[in-house]
Amino acid sequence: MVNTAFVFPGQGSQYVGMGRELYERYRARVEPFYRRACEALGFDLQELIFSGPEERLKLTEFAQPAILLDSVIKFELLGQKPAYAVGHSLGEYSALVCAGVLSLEDGLRLVHVRGKFMQEAVPVGHGGMVAILKLDYERVQEICAQTGAEIANYNSPEQLVLSGRREAVLKAKELAEAMRGKGIELAVSAPFHSSLMEPAEERLKSEIERVRFSAPRFPVVSTVSGEPETDPQRLQELLTRQITAPVRWTEYVLRLKSLGVTRFIEVGPGEVLTKLNKRIDREIEALSFAQVIA
Repeated sequence: MVNTAFVFPGQGSQYVGMGRELYERYRARVEPFYRRACEALGFDLQELIFSGPEERLKLTEFAQPAILLDSVIKFELLGQKPAYAVGHSLGEYSALVCAGVLSLEDGLRLVHVRGKFMQEAVPVGHGGMVAILKLDYERVQEICAQTGAEIANYNSPEQLVLSGRREAVLKAKELAEAMRGKGIELAVSAPFHSSLMEPAEERLKSEIERVRFSAPRFPVVSTVSGEPETDPQRLQELLTRQITAPVRWTEYVLRLKSLGVTRFIEVGPGEVLTKLNKRIDREIEALSFAQVIA
């Protein structure tokens, strides 16, 4: 028997028009989700997703609920119950909604304010993120020690993402390239998963604590503990610490493999995680939603 984990993508995977084809194909099934989202948020998220403008959809406070909604709809269309679920940063909220821990409405409202708080924690242009490729962990640690940048994402053995003040991450990019690595500045508006996000984490904590958490229908890997969790109170407490904690994606995938997972299906827009998972371990089967639903 194949053990399957559903993986949910984070910010950056959104694009204008995502989900439109599915809406036209399965309108009766998916229209209620868009209606519920618009009612919960008080603005027309469906119009923004389908028509843009792209610059507005890219804003953290809109990108996050848009990705969560797209992911939840695709989960419902798959109609499968995975052995486990795990999300990349924002994707953890998608996983919690799909597992029944959070209602769709609460999940959307939380990620909307999460996006606002994250953006307001550091003025636009003052923070940044850089992906470092082709350098090992020890050399990236050296770069962090010299620049003050922090490791935000352990995406694969070949890709680490640094976060921090913009001058720090740009200096880190320079040093990485001097070491014959590759540095790519990411098109993000804030230094996610760094200590600079502490004000956002503190503000979001009170919002999370007001929301009801239910027992999950399947275990969800916490991006803080790195372990599959089933206790709703623990999931709630761990989520309050998520914004500043690094995303140890490689660790989560290998942990699930150790628990017998052999197939990972990406549920949401794009196939960023599918590509990462193939780089982490060639033995696992990594599929995108499009490959499964076709």
